[in-house]
Amino acid sequence: MSSEEIPERVKCLIIGSGPAGYTAAVYAARANLAPVLYTGLQMGGQLTTTTEVENFPGYPEGVSGPVLMEDMKKQAERFGTDIRFGIVTQVDFSGHPHKITVDDTKKIEADAVIVATGATARYLGLPSEEAYRGSGVSACATCDGFFYKNKDVAVVGGGDTACEEATYLAGLCRKVYLVVRKNYLRASKAMQARVFATPNIEVLFEHNTVELFGSDMGLEGARLVYRKGTPEECTKEIKIDGFFLAIGHTPNTDIFKKYLQLDEQGYILTEGVTTKTNIPGVFAAGDVMDPIYRQGITSAGSGCRAAIDAERYLSELECGI
Repeated sequence: MSSEEIPERVKCLIIGSGPAGYTAAVYAARANLAPVLYTGLQMGGQLTTTTEVENFPGYPEGVSGPVLMEDMKKQAERFGTDIRFGIVTQVDFSGHPHKITVDDTKKIEADAVIVATGATARYLGLPSEEAYRGSGVSACATCDGFFYKNKDVAVVGGGDTACEEATYLAGLCRKVYLVVRKNYLRASKAMQARVFATPNIEVLFEHNTVELFGSDMGLEGARLVYRKGTPEECTKEIKIDGFFLAIGHTPNTDIFKKYLQLDEQGYILTEGVTTKTNIPGVFAAGDVMDPIYRQGITSAGSGCRAAIDAERYLSELECGI
């Protein structure tokens, strides 16, 4: 085997660079685990697409998403984390050490692996939706709802998440449109009752969003089609300042599913309150294992837990326990 083919051996490998990955890196580095972190395609994760973050502790005046993530990156580097740009394309968790391939070529062997690859919000796929992302379009009402206080907004979706976000926004906004593709809500009866009992929520059944419009200053409205493809089809425009997607998230777990136990939605399952997966020495943190909260601060907290779990695992490994 040539020297180029010999895998690099690392003690702790972190996959992902959102709040979970960077926080895990801070704790792992301070525990002398010499962590190597691969950022993935989107360095800094989903928060880099958020213009203003006001609910992350330590920033009383708020902070932009990119600045917050750059601060976390610098903190991880300060303690010695080796941060590299690259995408993990293959893993082999069948034995110890764990084998990882980066960008289809680079081979790494790791004693402990922290998976913090996050989850990707589902969007409708409209060109105009992309144009207003961060300036009117959001996939997190809890994160961005405050910016639309006393304004009109729309939420797309018909499940529990959509109804929860609509009722949450109704407490902040003047008017909330709930845009539902079908002629019924998929949410639980209790959630439906909350929606219908909230006076400033208007449910638009059998409507599809076909375009968003606005100006350089931001989103101004949405163009909807009612009963698309039927004789009753007609177009409707609503004036809104915010457009919230609540049609689900896709956890970034495809390359792990051969080895890690996942739930029916594809989120990594962990043992009890720990971040341990079904594979010894592999831990999961952040949105990739959290279908419920999906906040920057909860991701950071789980990154801390994953690093502590990894440090304890490595200590036991060295002691032969």
